[in-house]
Amino acid sequence: MTTLNDRPVGAPERTIGQLVADATKDMSELVRYEIALAKAEITADVKNGAIGGGLFGVAGLFGFVAFVFLGITVAFALHEGAGWPIWLSFLVVAAAMLVVAGLAAAVGFGRIKQVKPPERTIRTTKDSIAAIKAAATGKPVAKTIAAGPSAGPVAVGPGSHSVKH
Repeated sequence: MTTLNDRPVGAPERTIGQLVADATKDMSELVRYEIALAKAEITADVKNGAIGGGLFGVAGLFGFVAFVFLGITVAFALHEGAGWPIWLSFLVVAAAMLVVAGLAAAVGFGRIKQVKPPERTIRTTKDSIAAIKAAATGKPVAKTIAAGPSAGPVAVGPGSHSVKH
């Protein structure tokens, strides 16, 4: 017969060195899991931020070129006075480029607004810290450490031997 920590009943207690080694291994594994979760959660937000930033760059480029065209248009308009052929065509091109710049800016702003903090990583990190504090103080704490919607409460503290992630 064995106990939850795979030690035969009646076997000698584990040494402090063994306990420290196990705790170190568990902490390393926990940190790896937290980093993997953070990477997974942040990747989508970084992608949206990059696309939004790129679209703002496109909007800036088109806006700048439109500004140049508007300046040329005003110069030709003042030069020719009432004659329309050249400056009117420049004005139409500049107006069309401003419309494109406005659309790109609107889409880019929408994508930037979708960027959010890594909520699951923050929540699980706080849960892990609470579990470590509870274990260090020797107080059992019932905490829900979410692995998903079906995760139930997990007892954390002395006498508990597993934490579900």
